[in-house]
Amino acid sequence: MKVFAQLLFALSLIVGCTATPVWAGDNDPLYVNLTTNDSHRANMGIFFSKNQFERGHPLTIFLNDKGVFLGSKANAAKFSEHQKMLAELIGKGAVVLICPMCMKHYGVKESDLLPGIKIGNAELTGGALFKDNTKTLTW
Repeated sequence: MKVFAQLLFALSLIVGCTATPVWAGDNDPLYVNLTTNDSHRANMGIFFSKNQFERGHPLTIFLNDKGVFLGSKANAAKFSEHQKMLAELIGKGAVVLICPMCMKHYGVKESDLLPGIKIGNAELTGGALFKDNTKTLTW
């Protein structure tokens, strides 16, 4: 059994050392899944997204789970900084999608959404997520 474990370990080292890392191209799309309503974590996710968008990466931010609170004008007092950044990104051509199931679950109304936020569906969300060379991150 010990020999088998050593063989597996050696094999994993060989495979791990031969794997080719994937690097982002200069204009590969970025898809950020923003699941949090924690102010600091959301700020990090949006700020990182903004920086990469300014470097030429097409950007989609998906407000998912508790992240839907960031897109609601009803939460403007708590998320004013986040909403300002999202509005600026939308104004410059970034796409901000929001999860309709999460909206329903948390009671976020379509009429409360920030201007320019699109309600996700299979075509919009999947189209952005599975676009060739897209890189993804989650906060």
